[in-house]
Amino acid sequence: MAIPSDNLKTNYLQMKKLKIPAIVLAMVLAMAACAPKVQTEKNGLPRLKVSENHRFLVDENGNPFFWLGDTGWLLFSKLNREDADKYLTDRANKGFNVIQIMMLHTLGAKNVYGDSALVGQNLSRPLVTEGNLFADTTQYDFWDHMDYVIDLAAEKGLYVGLVPVWGGNVTHGGVKNEEAASYSAWIANRYKDRPNIIWMNGGDIMGSDSIRIWKTIGSTINANDTSHLITFHPRGRMTSSVWFHNEDWLDFNMFQSGHRRYDQDDTEWAFGEDNYKYVEMDYAKTPIKPTIDGEPSYEGIPQGLHDTLQPFWKDEDVRRYAYWSVFAGGFGFTYGNSAVMQFYKPGDKGAAYGAKEYWTEAINDPGASQMQYLKKLMLSRPFLERVPDQSLIAGENGLKYDYLAAIRGNDYAFIYTYTGRNIPVQMGKISGQKVKASWYKPVDGTMTEIGEFENTGIHEFDPPGEPANGNDWVLILDSVK
Repeated sequence: MAIPSDNLKTNYLQMKKLKIPAIVLAMVLAMAACAPKVQTEKNGLPRLKVSENHRFLVDENGNPFFWLGDTGWLLFSKLNREDADKYLTDRANKGFNVIQIMMLHTLGAKNVYGDSALVGQNLSRPLVTEGNLFADTTQYDFWDHMDYVIDLAAEKGLYVGLVPVWGGNVTHGGVKNEEAASYSAWIANRYKDRPNIIWMNGGDIMGSDSIRIWKTIGSTINANDTSHLITFHPRGRMTSSVWFHNEDWLDFNMFQSGHRRYDQDDTEWAFGEDNYKYVEMDYAKTPIKPTIDGEPSYEGIPQGLHDTLQPFWKDEDVRRYAYWSVFAGGFGFTYGNSAVMQFYKPGDKGAAYGAKEYWTEAINDPGASQMQYLKKLMLSRPFLERVPDQSLIAGENGLKYDYLAAIRGNDYAFIYTYTGRNIPVQMGKISGQKVKASWYKPVDGTMTEIGEFENTGIHEFDPPGEPANGNDWVLILDSVK
């Protein structure tokens, strides 16, 4: 149904109070019917699918899709339509193409207009306003507002990763299995015709906690909506593959490498900040499924998450997580910013996790702008043929921050260093008698040619500057034809 503008609604209500003739009111209604609405069917945004080699995502035309996500978790509840437009425009301009959003943060969720999502906090009873929108002073219900934002995102070329209900609501006993089934069928049918949907089951939760309900949500959505991808967003330092890798409804894996330092990780795997190890673990599983870091350390959030007296993660840390995971074989990457994900704004009673600036300022934090250079680099060479290949490193890969991450195609190779340490390369891993070498700077996407080299033996490359955390570079090797 058409969504009339706020001004049109206001004008109509004012005319009604002034007893304007019915013919004029009819004209207003006709204007509303003809008012432009964002139409995903007309904007050419293609649906997504898994690539033939099952390592990546492509669009329905077979074009590579590099997922560059942002965590806009509370968008539906915290932003009005004008602010949603501001946020989505900014993210589209910075090269993002996926926004991850909670549909229901809580069962008592309301949006910025005061509209409740559910009747009596019952997941199986969405509160939907029926009938003529103009005749209803609440005009936009919770779901109408969600529709509007989803369509607005599509207009800007953005896909939305929708978490149906955040995990804590389920594990705390607020959702019964039959309610989850009813709700999942309802949202699947409501949004199955919109091309820019990606389903993200779970929501910061262990899949083993209430696993029956997570399987119900996944299978029910899949049964009612066969044209959209589905994954599972797990708890920190975990991956969806642990519980759901063999589920038919799980199209790709997602892991949350989380917000802890090496010395703060108390999990069994103890990967710490080495998020590439989650990729390697998922990469080795059969059947083959794509994988991605869907929630690494956020820019502007405390190391360890809860203690605001700890140092805060910076843009250089975000870059490290991004390049490490993608060069290990991840099909994309999700960036996050503490103030943005919660849309901290004036009037809020406080900020979670010690956020120090409002979201309108934090959208311009440096890490957000720097992510586009990873996306541009990965799409600059044949995307679907790339494979992680640590044999490009002659000698030790390095530990912790000194780790070197390598990936290649048939005619190119990329090697990432976070510290600017020397890179010993085993030549001959790509085609050609000679290779052209260049330095790529993740901070700003600039590239500097080094020269041409014989494609045999071992050659050591010395990045610009002195070795230090955050002096990160990508060595690019291209076959000379």
